Amino acid sequence: MLRDIRYEYYESVDSTNDRIKMRAHEDETQGLVISAGEQTAGKGRIGRKWESPKEESIYTSLLLRPDELSVESVSTITVVAAMAVRDALYRKYGLSGQIKWPNDIVLDGKKICGILTEMEMREGKIWYVVVGIGVNVHNKDFPEDISFKATSVDLELAKIGAGQGHRKELTTEIWNSFEKYYNIFIRTQDMTGLKEEYEKYLANRGNRVRIEDRENSYEATAIGINNRGELLVDVDGEERVIRTGEVSVRGIYGYV
Repeated sequence: MLRDIRYEYYESVDSTNDRIKMRAHEDETQGLVISAGEQTAGKGRIGRKWESPKEESIYTSLLLRPDELSVESVSTITVVAAMAVRDALYRKYGLSGQIKWPNDIVLDGKKICGILTEMEMREGKIWYVVVGIGVNVHNKDFPEDISFKATSVDLELAKIGAGQGHRKELTTEIWNSFEKYYNIFIRTQDMTGLKEEYEKYLANRGNRVRIEDRENSYEATAIGINNRGELLVDVDGEERVIRTGEVSVRGIYGYV
């Protein structure tokens, strides 16, 4: 179970995930959170670079030591983290986001968050897991290649005349929510206790989506998720399971 979260903050780091890894190798215990004002080598999924402008976004990572967790269940932690970010944004600012499977939080059809979960094994068992979260907060402008699909807390709050976000307060809210959801997850090591809530906010549920993998792409209708957090889709009457990290899921007419 996750308890007693501890916070450290740095003005600048290479990567909060990498800092957590370093501390994990120094035998740091579960529950350490490292956050930063900027990252010089931030990273996203599949080796992508994560833009990390100074003091505009949240860059934060948590160390887990899930001794009781199976290797097959680690990828589901990313799904749990998405629930935590969505919950924190709603409870802190009243922003009602949706989850684009598996872990993108979208507000008004645009992405506000990135999540990267990494792990290392030792002697055939999980040694540690790092959960990294980046949330756009004060960002007003984005690189041209993502401007059509990116948003921030401040941009969304401006639409409802509700002031600005606060990076430190939102970071704390996110990890408080994560602790709540993670402890539900860890009891069963799957989404049994969270599946219903996750599907409630699943952006593509019941909609047509495009599934893109390395070899081909095809259209399907998103049904929901299974207890492993994998996406269930209908392809011409046949139910298929889409596994995290294997494919990209996009809306037919846009990002969602």
